[in-house]
Amino acid sequence: MTEQRSKAAADPLSSPQTVIDPAPRATWLTVLAATAAGGMAWGIRGQYGHETGAMIAGLLVSLVLVVRLAPRAALLPAARAVALCTIAMGFGGSMTYGQTIGLTQNAPVIGNASAAAWGMLGLAVKGGLWIGFAGLFLGTGLGRRRVGWLEMLCLAVALVGLFFLGVWLFNTPFDPAGRQLPAVYFSADWHWEPDNESLKPRPEVWGGMLLALVGGWTWLGLVRGEPLARSLALWGVLGGALGFPLGQSLQASHAWNREWFAAGPFATLDGFMNWWNWMETTFGAVMGSVLGLGLVRNQHLLGLPPAGSPPPPRAPRIDLAPPAEVLLLSAHVILLVLCEMVERPPFNEIYDHGLVAGILPLVAVAGGAWSPFLMMLPITLLPIAAKTITMLVGSDPGSQPLLGWSVYGVVPMLLATALAVWLIGRSRTQTSSARALALPLLLTTLTYFLLNLAVFHFPWPWLPWTGRTPNALAFTIAAAVLLVVALMPLAQRPAARLLDSTASAGQD
Repeated sequence: MTEQRSKAAADPLSSPQTVIDPAPRATWLTVLAATAAGGMAWGIRGQYGHETGAMIAGLLVSLVLVVRLAPRAALLPAARAVALCTIAMGFGGSMTYGQTIGLTQNAPVIGNASAAAWGMLGLAVKGGLWIGFAGLFLGTGLGRRRVGWLEMLCLAVALVGLFFLGVWLFNTPFDPAGRQLPAVYFSADWHWEPDNESLKPRPEVWGGMLLALVGGWTWLGLVRGEPLARSLALWGVLGGALGFPLGQSLQASHAWNREWFAAGPFATLDGFMNWWNWMETTFGAVMGSVLGLGLVRNQHLLGLPPAGSPPPPRAPRIDLAPPAEVLLLSAHVILLVLCEMVERPPFNEIYDHGLVAGILPLVAVAGGAWSPFLMMLPITLLPIAAKTITMLVGSDPGSQPLLGWSVYGVVPMLLATALAVWLIGRSRTQTSSARALALPLLLTTLTYFLLNLAVFHFPWPWLPWTGRTPNALAFTIAAAVLLVVALMPLAQRPAARLLDSTASAGQD
């Protein structure tokens, strides 16, 4: 054991000791909580969209899994894994999928089984790539060897290069005016609607995402030899490839079988069902459950250092200096705000790509001691709070701007920032990940649930039901599950937790 520790000290990329949790974990509760986190978060994403909306799911699912399966891990490495998954879950938001869904449910193709099957295949491809990135980076963060900031920078830039190469290889030619589309194309196509002169095909980028994911998986999983990244990426692909088509099958069944909902009990139900949001909720629930099951089955590969273990020595190619970390995060926040709030097409076309927008935060999280906490709390919340204000304050002439800005923006951002700062301080102590990360799980669950409930205009079940009421009830149940999971480690005695962590760190 002494020799192993000396080798770990010599290699600052290696974890000092693999986390060992001898207490049995309830597999069913872990998978249930991941299902609830994915379903609620992806359903909430439907109101906010794109890359930043998807990050909510990456945050909640990874928080649940780390709290449940790595409870005695050191706080900073555990938070780093959560932040990496949060960022990576946003990558897939660059892919268009509305017209792919249209192939399975739009009126001109109703009854066309070939079009529906092609659309479902496209959803499986896009869903698998989307969640595959989240699994890859979650497995990397939870693995045995840390990725430093310099390696992460090189990897992130390489992924962007592979992305554009993949778009050129698989998603061109794209010339709607000349009716030239890629050979493998999953959006609106004259092949399915030959007489539709108003068809407006959209550019696809799934080929770029595919090449980037294969490149990242090859480097992190094979070249670096990180088995958890290698395995969890495949579980993520499976979860997305199953979740997206399964979710859409509900919506497509409704579109294909209108007569079922013309009379009887289904007719009453149909009036209160937002089928699109149920598609999103189902997709998230399936991908969360599969990703959770994948980590449960591979928890023996977890490589985070235990709480109380001595940190490895700082290394210039691994750890960022504080000024560099602040500069990276500040630049990302400024670019993010400009991209989300200011309509500048040339700028948006560049930074709106998830992989491009991920470079700065990935590097900051990989090398920084503050960035993981700031990324998973105030920075992820910032665009969601801003969009909530836009939807509820900016679009309602009768609203009270000062109150709206305070309730939907200022107060949530202050709470998230304060908690991030507190966690940064706690990360220098022997606090275990479960007790510390239970607090952001508690806060983020309540914050995103309540903001979305406000966007739904508070469809309480005792009021007349609307198309938002069933989803709000499902999100309430999911939020209750997440709150229970968050409160469980907080209810345990801190002294006992610290004693367990110390004993685990001292095993030889």
